[in-house]
Amino acid sequence: MSDEPRAHRLRRLSMRANRRGIKEMDIILGRYAAARLDAMDGPALDLFDALLSENDQDLYQWVTGQGSAPARFAALIDDIARIACAGK
Repeated sequence: MSDEPRAHRLRRLSMRANRRGIKEMDIILGRYAAARLDAMDGPALDLFDALLSENDQDLYQWVTGQGSAPARFAALIDDIARIACAGK
């Protein structure tokens, strides 16, 4: 989506983060998007966009440490977990 204006992309990703299949992931990913999206560069946004395509049950397992995230998402999942636990 390289031709998508940054402002549109940020709004789209924020909407996807806040409107998930399960309420827990709405809260976790919504909080993360509010805290980090504006500061992300293109590759980080690409990775977050890819993460949002993953299954909510898998994401919840990864964020809560009940399962291992794929290597490409590991650092992002760690940052999401830190934000979610910080209550910010």
